[in-house]
Amino acid sequence: MTPLDTVKAFMKAMEPLDYDTAATFLSDDCEYTNPPPIGTVRGPAGMRAVLQPFFAPTLENEFRVIRAVADGPIIMLERLDRHRLATGWVELPVTGVYEVHGGRITYWRDYFDLATIMAHWPSA
Repeated sequence: MTPLDTVKAFMKAMEPLDYDTAATFLSDDCEYTNPPPIGTVRGPAGMRAVLQPFFAPTLENEFRVIRAVADGPIIMLERLDRHRLATGWVELPVTGVYEVHGGRITYWRDYFDLATIMAHWPSA
């Protein structure tokens, strides 16, 4: 698989929140960063610790790739992340930057406006 194929397969595994399959696409020391206050975590366990509680209220997820750019191991995806909650769909424009080495994602950073998603997200 190319680095772009790897990232797309990872995102496809994340749609149904298949964390076990998604983890196979991440290196053990993958650096995953979100805007503050979320911050940076490492590895599949770190990714799961951030995303599993966040996605708990979702009934369905869709990660639409709008544009994809590949430059060797560096991948950039412009996405529209869609999450169906009990109250309806919430959409969040996201840009993800990834680095893939040895067939696994070693770096993943998402850029989005936290206020956009939190305005529509259920409180914990």
